[in-house]
Amino acid sequence: MNKGVIDIPWLYLISGYFLMLVPLIIFYAYRTGLVKPTLWALFRMTVQLLLVGLYLEYIFKWDNPWINLLWIVVMTIVASYTIIKRTGLRLKLFFFPVLLATILSIVLIDYYFLGVVIGLKNILTARYFIPITGMLLGNSLKNVIIALDAYYKRIDDEMVTYRWELANGATHSEALQPFIRYALQRAFNPLIATTAIMGLIALPGMMTGQILGGSDPMVAVKYQIMILVVIFASTSLNVWLTLRFSDRIAFDDFDNFKPEIFSNRKRYKKKSEPMR
Repeated sequence: MNKGVIDIPWLYLISGYFLMLVPLIIFYAYRTGLVKPTLWALFRMTVQLLLVGLYLEYIFKWDNPWINLLWIVVMTIVASYTIIKRTGLRLKLFFFPVLLATILSIVLIDYYFLGVVIGLKNILTARYFIPITGMLLGNSLKNVIIALDAYYKRIDDEMVTYRWELANGATHSEALQPFIRYALQRAFNPLIATTAIMGLIALPGMMTGQILGGSDPMVAVKYQIMILVVIFASTSLNVWLTLRFSDRIAFDDFDNFKPEIFSNRKRYKKKSEPMR
């Protein structure tokens, strides 16, 4: 089996951008206003990935544990900032709880997967530690955003329900159970559906890189299975810890919800469908 990967010459890489004419023509024909945002997003994506690729070449070459950790810390900070900004919560209030939840979930899952399942003597080895951790962060990002947004929006919308539960003797944690359940359902239904059919779409997905790199298909399948398990475990832990840690910020000592946690309160005024 050929162990090498066919490189893409720079000129051919540039020619690949002509594929973007398909969405751009469609957007322009229907006057969607998406042409400029698409071009800007494409430009930012290209610059960012080229810089990351250049940087990772040196990281893999040096393979220094401290540099590897620094890179993950930067990724975690950026991810936490993105989560809070996308959910409309106040950055100064929620940054530390979100960051702490993200770090804990990454540390625990990384340690078990890389140290126990794969059996690495040094779990900070750049070639494993950085891409696996980056994959966990990237996949959990969307789910944490959905969960936080659904959780606090629903509490704000259904304040009467929350207060009614407290008035009838429920503890703070008990009164929040329906809201946590709703947030988990919203965040994980898409991930469950994706996981269920991943066996059908695995080849054009994450396995492609390994097979192109020369890995045996069965080895690629084993990694595919474990990566999906790790993503699910890390994401669920991250979401749960984020909700629990942020809960300490969103309520006062008398279990009253603090509406000032929102950076843009108008965003949360639209009512959502009733809770089941």
